[in-house]
Amino acid sequence: MGEMLRVFVTGHQGYIGTHLVELLRHAGHEVTGCDIGLFRGAEWETIPAADRELHKDVRQIEAEDVAGHDCVMHLAAISNDPMGDVDPETTFAINRDASIRLAGLAREAGVGRFLFSGSCSVYGQGNKLDLEETDPLHPLTAYAKSKIDTEKAVSELADDAFSPAFLRNATAYGHSPMLRVDLVVNNLLASALSYGEIRIMSDGSPWRPLIHCRDIARAFVAFMEAPREAIHNRAVNIGGNAENYQVRDVADQVQRLMPDAQITFTGEVGADPRNYRVNFDLLSELLPDFALQYTLALGMEELHEKMLEHSFGKEDFEGDQFVRLRWLNEHPDRLAG
Repeated sequence: MGEMLRVFVTGHQGYIGTHLVELLRHAGHEVTGCDIGLFRGAEWETIPAADRELHKDVRQIEAEDVAGHDCVMHLAAISNDPMGDVDPETTFAINRDASIRLAGLAREAGVGRFLFSGSCSVYGQGNKLDLEETDPLHPLTAYAKSKIDTEKAVSELADDAFSPAFLRNATAYGHSPMLRVDLVVNNLLASALSYGEIRIMSDGSPWRPLIHCRDIARAFVAFMEAPREAIHNRAVNIGGNAENYQVRDVADQVQRLMPDAQITFTGEVGADPRNYRVNFDLLSELLPDFALQYTLALGMEELHEKMLEHSFGKEDFEGDQFVRLRWLNEHPDRLAG
């Protein structure tokens, strides 16, 4: 095992953050978690505690909060396109402005490494398939734009003592103690369990790179433990080449688990402009020892078992607990900052 590091994790009580806390502590690192508790009460299972818990909005973090840490892992954000589009102003204030400010504070406080949770959605409507880090970015949403703006600004802060890296995560799915069903894979599985129907809102053709939320957390740990020169000031796609799927492939996987469920195309969004297949060669090149633990089939099987175990059904699917936008609508005060 490597040396014990002190890690400051924002959004540690979120969908990915709960996995990250567990993995970091298991690896012997010391974790300070910082979370506003936006989704407090939406837990599906018991969430792991950090060594030190800070109940704070990321917009309010101060230099002394991050001082003494070896690495900041910044996950806290308004976490998806629909939420970002409802209130673009708050999205930019939290996802962009607070992120850039936090990186500045970390640098000022002498934190050596800053890992930012970005997204492959920055590619938006790709003008080719198998997009690489150097390809043009076509953000279609406030969420994606906020991620690019942050990458650009934080990248300029890099120097000999401050090493940022940007993890452009594929679309997350899978089981977490902080379950979400507003993600394409989880949504199709939940819809099949709730209605006996796999409801696809597009025509099923768009490509998406997919990654289990726990594999994203594992990538953060790998980036923290990687040699500085491997990841310094790099934006890296996080996922696997074999894990690019069309939405209809995901539906087929759901049907494999639930043969009686019918696939229906609701056509609500028409032709979904978000269509991107992503190349993950750079990740393998920079971190040759890192590999995904989950394939889509394996991750869906696990989630299906968990949903059966929890008797997941229509009430859960239509309720607020597992859909971030509905939850925020029910608890608007929590975003007041």
